[in-house]
Amino acid sequence: MFKVSSFALIGAAVLTLFFSCKKDEIQTYDCTGITPTYTADIKAVMNASCATSGCHNATSKAKGIDLSTYAKVKSESANDRFMGSMQHLSGYDNMPQGASKLSDETLQKIYCWIHNGQPE
Repeated sequence: MFKVSSFALIGAAVLTLFFSCKKDEIQTYDCTGITPTYTADIKAVMNASCATSGCHNATSKAKGIDLSTYAKVKSESANDRFMGSMQHLSGYDNMPQGASKLSDETLQKIYCWIHNGQPE
């Protein structure tokens, strides 16, 4: 009969928890020739899909997140959860909540906007 120490069981439980909660890595995109700006490309997406009533507008601020202005979107986009949520990756809340994932073209624009320094 095998004797298993409590340290081994705790260690196995911690490793299982660590690996089961691991977040997927953010998908990257080729930004060659793609230079989106907030005003021309990102604002409309945020207003239509994110900064809506009951979600991430100035009044609702779901989970404390307000995506209603350039400054607030720029600040939030520094967090992995910004792209991870929109890419519907494991370990992130899928956004837009209760809706389909944004198109790959839209996600690429948002990624490239961030990658290019979030120009207004």
